[in-house]
Amino acid sequence: MGDSPGDKPYEQISEELIAERARQQAQKEAEELWKQKEAEITKKFRDAMAKEKAKTVAEKWKIETEDRKAKLMEEKIQEELKKREEEERQRGEEQIRQQEELRAKELYLSLKQAQQHSQHNEHEDEEWKEQLRRSKAADEERSHKARRARDEYRRQSLRAIQKGKVAGLSNLFKGTSLNNEPVIKLNSNNPSPLMTLTAPARKAWERPSRPNSREILIHWFKEEQLPRRAGFERNTCAVAPWFHGIISRQEAEELLMNKSEGAFLVRVSEKIWGYALSYRQRSGFKHFLVDASGDFYSFLGVDPNRHATLTDLIDFHKEEIITSSGGELLLEPCGQRKNPPDYSSLFE
Repeated sequence: MGDSPGDKPYEQISEELIAERARQQAQKEAEELWKQKEAEITKKFRDAMAKEKAKTVAEKWKIETEDRKAKLMEEKIQEELKKREEEERQRGEEQIRQQEELRAKELYLSLKQAQQHSQHNEHEDEEWKEQLRRSKAADEERSHKARRARDEYRRQSLRAIQKGKVAGLSNLFKGTSLNNEPVIKLNSNNPSPLMTLTAPARKAWERPSRPNSREILIHWFKEEQLPRRAGFERNTCAVAPWFHGIISRQEAEELLMNKSEGAFLVRVSEKIWGYALSYRQRSGFKHFLVDASGDFYSFLGVDPNRHATLTDLIDFHKEEIITSSGGELLLEPCGQRKNPPDYSSLFE
């Protein structure tokens, strides 16, 4: 070894063996190192994949959780909306029910008022007819008394003429027309002592069948009621505290609104020839018509008593009730609120 010409030297062979051995050892170590590296790489990417998968799972769980939460929230919102819808529906039904009840009451009151108005109108017509009947009877009675007075006067005058107690009385009758028209007649034979002078009288007041205007009512009061002292206190020139002018039923009730039971006032009626007595009762008002078309004052339809003056009627019912069912006593006169008073046009 080493002696032949083609043989390698020992050192060379030793070097090659060492190199081979080193290569093999390095290869082995490289293989081990690769295995270790491969294991590390595998582990690294396995861990990365595991983390990614865990992340994906976590995100998926999160999404599912959020979905569940969102679903629960949606269900909760839907339940809340359904609850609100039901509450709103109930409130709407309750509101409609209340409106229905209120409307029913309004319609009832409206129909009731219409019925009462119709009955009131019928009642007023009956009262007016009753007053008209009384007025005609009173006119006939006055005409009958007037005829009897004229006949009696003529009989007495003729008797006086026949007895010669009244000088020139026959000439006086000749100067007076049968229809009672005023004339001026002068006896030419003896002008001074036998001159008969009758001043022209104003046209007699003719009352219409029923009041038709405020002016007619004022004229009626001045012509027929002032001479009878209607509205005055007894034995004085002061207007009674309970007397009012031509005011409406509503105005009378407003005056009596804050008064106690038994308060009253008397106003000129716009429906009949007479007055309306407005009375405050415990739960409302009453209105009584007073007929003044004849020579007396009396309630229409409730009290047959006749009174010579309006004040007599009021004083009487301060002690005696108007109706047995209502027990109305006139306790407190309701006076004026306005200045000038509402009756001022009647006394101008």
